[in-house]
Amino acid sequence: MSSLLDLILDADIVVQAVMGILVLASIWTWAVVINRAMVFGSSRARNSRFERAFWSSENLVLLQKDLSQEKGLGPMARVFVVAMNEWANAPKTNDIHASDGLKASFLSRVERAMDREIQIQLEGLERHVGGLANVGSAAPFIGLFGTVWGIMNSFSSIAESGNTSLAVVAPGIAEALFATALGLVAAIPASVAYNWCSGRVNRTALRLESFASEFALIIRRQIEQA
Repeated sequence: MSSLLDLILDADIVVQAVMGILVLASIWTWAVVINRAMVFGSSRARNSRFERAFWSSENLVLLQKDLSQEKGLGPMARVFVVAMNEWANAPKTNDIHASDGLKASFLSRVERAMDREIQIQLEGLERHVGGLANVGSAAPFIGLFGTVWGIMNSFSSIAESGNTSLAVVAPGIAEALFATALGLVAAIPASVAYNWCSGRVNRTALRLESFASEFALIIRRQIEQA
C-alpha cells in the first residue's frame, strides 16, 4: 500500500491528474449504481403494489382518489392518475358518445396523455444512466493517455541519464501501467452498470406500455357501453 501511494505521489503531474479523474469517475459510477438500484427497486415494488390494487378495484374513481392522497406514487400509478384526470376532463354530456369521431378523439387524448407520462417517468429512471456509457467509453482512452505520457517520461529519463537500467525506466512504466489499470477499473463497472440499467429501464417501459394499452381498452369499453 505504501509503495502504491509512493507511486502516485512520485508520478508526473499529468499522470496524477489522469489518475484523479479516473478515481473520481469510478466513485461517481458506484454512486450512480447504488442510487439507480434503489430507484429501480422502489419503482418495481410500487408498480407491483399498484397493479394488485388496480386489478382488485371495483371502482377506478375511488382508486384515483385514494392515490391522490398518497405521496411518492410509482410510475404506473402516475400513468393511471394522468389518464383518469384526462377522463375526468371529458365532456359531461352524451356528446362524447354521439359519434365514432368524438370517441376516437377522446381516446386519442387519453392515450397521448399516458404516452407523455410514460416518457416523463422513463426520463426519471434514465437519469445519469447516459453518464455511465460516457465513463465506460472514455475511461480507457483517458487511461491510455496516462500510459502514453508515462512511457514518454520513461524515454525522457533514459535520454537525460543515458542509462537504460531498470531503475531509470521502471518508474515511468509503472505509472503508465497504473493509469491503464485505473482506466479499466473505471470503465468495466460503468459499462456493466450501463447495460444493467438500460435493461431495467427497457423492462419498465414495456410494463408501462402494456398497462397503458390495457387501460385504454378498459376506457374504450366503458365509452362503448355508456
